[in-house]
Amino acid sequence: MSEKFFNQVYDVVKKIPYGKVTTYGAIAHYLGSTKSARTVGWAMNNSHKYNNIPAHRVVNRNGVLTGKHHFAGSNLMKQLLENEGIIIKNDKIVDFDICFWDPGKNKK
Repeated sequence: MSEKFFNQVYDVVKKIPYGKVTTYGAIAHYLGSTKSARTVGWAMNNSHKYNNIPAHRVVNRNGVLTGKHHFAGSNLMKQLLENEGIIIKNDKIVDFDICFWDPGKNKK
C-alpha cells in the first residue's frame, strides 16, 4: 500500500480522542477501503517512528490489544490506555463499546 494511504491512516488516528479507541477496520472503512484493515495494521506497525501518532488507541474489532508487541516494552500499550482511564483485562478492553470511537460518525 502506498505512503499516501499510511498518511491518511495517521491523520485519522491523530483524531481519536483521549480515552477512546478505534479499530483497524473502522479506519479502513472510513477511508473507503473496507477490506484494508490489515494494511491499517501495517501502517500502525510503521507509525512508531513518529512521535505524534497515538497508535495505542487502535485495537482489533474485538477490543484486543493485538498491536502490543510493536511497542517498546511488553506492557506499554496497556499502560498508555490505562493512563487514559481504559480498563484492560487479559489484553482486552473492558466495556469496549463505551470506549469505541467511530471515525465515520465523529468527523471532527
